[in-house]
Formats: sequence, structure tokens, C-alpha cells
Amino acid sequence: QVQLVESGGGLVQAGGSLRLSCAASGSIKSINAMGWYRQAPGKQRELVATITNSGSTNYADSVKGRFTISRDNAKNTVYLQMNSLKAEDTAVYYCNLKHLGPFRDGMDYWGKGTLVTVSI
Repeated sequence: QVQLVESGGGLVQAGGSLRLSCAASGSIKSINAMGWYRQAPGKQRELVATITNSGSTNYADSVKGRFTISRDNAKNTVYLQMNSLKAEDTAVYYCNLKHLGPFRDGMDYWGKGTLVTVSI
């Protein structure tokens, strides 16, 4: 099993910044992708950004140029630096981990989420 614990959410004014962190523990395989998804009230959960253990990144168009995903493989931790926040970024942000390649197990591991609220 894999456990994911997010931190860093909160209330911020539009134009401000926040940094989310997600620490993974448990049976983590070396080839994996970690990432962030978000779910706003009344909407489906959507991809924000992902990063593989080798550093390949993928971003939603809506956050490109404003958000940066990074990770510390030694700490099994992924970060999301969010700048120039907009009201539409308000959502619960969930950390995700998938095992890849020879370790692919078909599982999506999720954290419990952290709330980000951007006020106008």
C-alpha cells in the first residue's frame, strides 16, 4: 500500500502564491509518476500537473506558466508551486501516485486532499 499526505493549502488572495507538498510512504516502486489533480465544487476532478521519477512533466493548459511541479525522489515528496493564483484555481487539490513500467499495478493512489481557496 501507498499513503499520500498533502499539506500547504489555505486561503490566498488572487495574484498570490502557495506551495503544496505531498509526502508518499509505504510500498513505493522506483518507476512512478506523482502528480496533482483538483476538484472544484460541482465539477469533475481534473489533472493539474504530473512528474515522473525521471523528471518528465505534464501540465494542464490552464496552469502552464503559473504552476511548477517538482519532486525530491530521496524524500518521495512532490511539490506544486502555484503563482499568479486566480479565483478559478479554488478547489480541493489531491496528490496522486501511479506506478509505471514494469511496476505498473493498475492502481491510482490518492491523498485526502488539501483545500486551496483564492479570494478576489
